[in-house]
Amino acid sequence: MKHENYEILNLIGYGMAKFDAAFITEFGFSTKVSFYDYLISLGIAETRGVIKNRQDLFDPYFENSRIGWITGFDRYIHRKEFIDSFLGMENVKDYAEFVKLYLSDKFKVTEVVDIVTKPILVSKYKQIQLTGREAESYFISNFTKIDMFKDGNIEDARLYGDGYDFQVETPQNTFLAEIKGLNDRYGGFRLTENEYNKATEYRDKYCLIMVSNLAQSPKLALFPNPIAHFRLARTEVQSSPQIYYSSDSRHWL
Repeated sequence: MKHENYEILNLIGYGMAKFDAAFITEFGFSTKVSFYDYLISLGIAETRGVIKNRQDLFDPYFENSRIGWITGFDRYIHRKEFIDSFLGMENVKDYAEFVKLYLSDKFKVTEVVDIVTKPILVSKYKQIQLTGREAESYFISNFTKIDMFKDGNIEDARLYGDGYDFQVETPQNTFLAEIKGLNDRYGGFRLTENEYNKATEYRDKYCLIMVSNLAQSPKLALFPNPIAHFRLARTEVQSSPQIYYSSDSRHWL
């Protein structure tokens, strides 16, 4: 079962596995035990073991003296790759500053938060919390596991805002891929009006990829021509000119 503080525990586990004692020092602690107890006092975890286990999850991916969880090694790599995509190049100080941002925002912690000097950390913080970003990261790493895309080349189209996330070019065809993500196995999705129009225009060349169960073991499901596949309800948001087309909730893979 997904821990209620899944995101911050992953960030802390990654930081401890990658930077070891230097990460803890950035928070003003000299021992893991004192750092564990501090996190417990904030309500992030119930026991020291919960935090240690999160570090164990990430230990195998970094060069350190610990073995961590070897069993299920590949199962958890998507979590490491997702954090890497935003924060893999940060040094220990900036990475810790990012975690402090999370603690300040979500847990109202003020005593460990320094003044953030890099606006890009704030921008990354806003982006990393979006389920869609994790789903997109997973798709980039695993799109060749989809039979239709296995010999394809991927091109990132997210910055263009043209109604799809990626273009996948195979020897036979060119596809547009729109990625949606769910933390669990059950739920729905929605298309913006731009996405809906693009799906209508390209039909079978426009593919919805649902990445479900992100919190545990992600699964990819491909749906060419989603307009024909799903029953979508048109909704206009009154507070903005945006129009969405929403699916019913369903069980995914």
